[in-house]
This record gives sequence, structure tokens and C-alpha cells, in this order.
Amino acid sequence: MKLTRPAKPASDDLRDRFQAVRAHSLALAAPLSAEDQCIQSMPDASPTKWHLAHTTWFFETLLLQPHAKGYRVFDPRFAYLFNSYYEALGPRHPRPQRGLLTRPALDEVHAYRRHVDEAAVALLDRGGDDADGSAIASVVELGLNHEQQHQELLLTDILHALSCNPMLPAYRAAPSPALRLATVMPALQWLERLGGPAEVGHAGDGFAFDNETPRHAVLLAPYAIADRLVSCGEYAQFIADGGYRRPELWLSDGWAAVQAQGWRHPAYWLAADDPRLAHQPHPGGGWQVFGLHGVRPLDPEAPVAQLSFYEAAAYAEWAGARLPTEFEWEAAHELPGISQMSGHVWQWTRSSYDPYPGFRPLAGVAAEYNGKFMVGQLVLRGGSVATPEGHARPSYRNFFPPAARWQFSGLRLAKDL
Repeated sequence: MKLTRPAKPASDDLRDRFQAVRAHSLALAAPLSAEDQCIQSMPDASPTKWHLAHTTWFFETLLLQPHAKGYRVFDPRFAYLFNSYYEALGPRHPRPQRGLLTRPALDEVHAYRRHVDEAAVALLDRGGDDADGSAIASVVELGLNHEQQHQELLLTDILHALSCNPMLPAYRAAPSPALRLATVMPALQWLERLGGPAEVGHAGDGFAFDNETPRHAVLLAPYAIADRLVSCGEYAQFIADGGYRRPELWLSDGWAAVQAQGWRHPAYWLAADDPRLAHQPHPGGGWQVFGLHGVRPLDPEAPVAQLSFYEAAAYAEWAGARLPTEFEWEAAHELPGISQMSGHVWQWTRSSYDPYPGFRPLAGVAAEYNGKFMVGQLVLRGGSVATPEGHARPSYRNFFPPAARWQFSGLRLAKDL
């Protein structure tokens, strides 16, 4: 007789995932000092310590207070300090001033996490009736995906902060490089899609954010999409050809940003004469790139990253192409031969971040999660090197303002047929 192990209850799987995601946030913060974790380098970024506390506040506020009978709030003042943008939950500390929160200390934030984690695990172990159990599971699922979003932000935000340090310190030491044989970047290939009706949006079981729904039909004109991402070497050719000095390649707002911000290359690229390279041990010649592992020579085959939408659109214009719409990108996801769709950089699209036909936000407080940001933003698709494993999916809609360039954001080309 073949013996089979009984399946774990769904509540056990959810508890295990909860503990794994919460532990991963602490692991990401572990290479950082207490000083590192308090810094806020710009209003769009947040300190590591704030990310650790805010994701904890989310579970305390949306999970434990409504569902855990007798739960004791860790510190009532934290509701003001660590609310992000939920107007329904009251006033909050101004976002640009999160770096001023030297108190509570990092140890107290860790104690806050332990307090909430213990209560959440106990709640999951207890379960509840069918209705309450389903509500608990839904909030935990949302909270875990929310924390994974902040795990990526934790990395991109600290990378920006470290880039402001003239010593350009690494977030984490690089692993020993593997032996790499000399290769030549394969020529970009165009994959054609004849157009017609396509279904887009989240389908089937599994978690999705409300902005991925409802699934609906779109009509696509015939188009071609690149089989891979634009590389650093290709983008360097754009720079060498005067790409940042040619207004005819740029959208008006993009050219204004180039002039106002002095952009001459992607964020974190360092020219050979950059004075900060004097502090590096052996910078070598040519372009250098600052990343999570510190300063390293530009890899011409690596996907270009840390681009704004404006830079991506200007490169596409220079290349005689355009950016894909988010629906073209999603419909192309299963094309034979397409590569680098996720795990490298988020890919700018030409689509504004708008609600899908029939969109309805989540119920309750979580209604503020996505819908109210659907103006003035562009959609990115895919997933980056900083995206937690298993977090992204083909229907995932990331979004940022067009000038944002501190994320791991790059581009894939498309063109009309």
C-alpha cells in the first residue's frame, strides 16, 4: 500500500508564508546599519526602518484590530507615524519627513514586528468560522503582497540613499564572479503579432491586485515587439550619438526634465572622469555603474536600468521604434522566442495608468490601495532583479510617474506593422 502524507491545511500554508515573507524583510535589512535604516534621501523614498514598521502597521490595523479578539495595540502613537496614505484611518506623519523619525529606535521597531507577528500567527492558528476565516485569509494575502512590494522598495530606496554617499558604498558585497566566456549580444529580433482581439487582465485562481481586474477584451492592431530588452551597450550608443542633446527625440516634458535635472545618462551611471570614482579601488576605464553590489564596470549585455519613462521613450524614438502598450506587452508574453519578460527590469509601456472597464476597488479601507492613484502615472510590466520571487505575474501592473528613475526600470521596443 502506498502511503501518502496528509495535505497541510490551508491555514498552515498561509501561516508558513506569513512567517517566510516577514522573515525575508528582516533579511533584506540585515546588511544595513541602524544609521542606514533611518535615512531618507528624497521625498519619494522611505527609510528602511519605516518600511519595516509600516508593513507591520498594515497587519496590525487591517488584520489584528478587526479580527483578533482582545488584541492589544503595541503603541497607539504608531498609527500616526506609520500610516502611509489611508485617509480613512486618520492623519499621519508627512511623507517627506519620514527620515526625521529617529525615534522609535530600530530595536523598538523590531519589537513591534515580533509583537504583531506573534498575534498574527496565533490568529491564523485559531482560524475562525467560514466567513471570518475567509476574511482573515484575504487580508493576510493582501498584506503579504503589500509587504513584498515594500521589500522591493526597501532595496531601491536604500540604493538611492547609498548613491548619495560620495564613497558609493555597496549594499551587500558581490558574490565571487563566475567564469564568463566572451559572448556577443545577439541581434535584436522582431516578433510579429497579427493583432485582433485579445483578453487581458487577471484570470483564474490566485491573488491579484484590484487594478489587474476585471479581465476584459481589447482590440490590438498588428505590431511587432522586440524579443529582448534594450541593453546597456545599446543605450551607450544612444548617449554617444548625442541622445541627451537632441530635443527632437524627446517629449516636451521629458526635454524639460533633461534641462532642469541635468540628465546626461541613466541614474547611477558614472563617466570615467566622475570624481567619485577616485574613492573606488580599481574603477578601470569607461562607464561604471553603481548598484546593490557597489561600483562595477558597465556590462554592455546587461539590460539598461534606472531609466525614466522619458528616457525610454527618447531611446525608442532614436531607434526608429516605440514603447509597447501594456496590452501589447501582455498579449506578447507567450510568444515563442520572447525573453527577459521578468526578473531583470520593470519595462515602461506607453499606457497611462487608468482603470480597466468595470474596475471596482477593494472593499473597506483597502479601497485606497490602488484606485486613487490612477492619474498622471505610466504602467510598467514585468518585474525586476529586486522583485521578490513569485510576486510578479503577466497581468501585474506597476506604475510610476514618468520622471521616476530610481527604480530598476528599463525598456523593450515595439513598432507598428
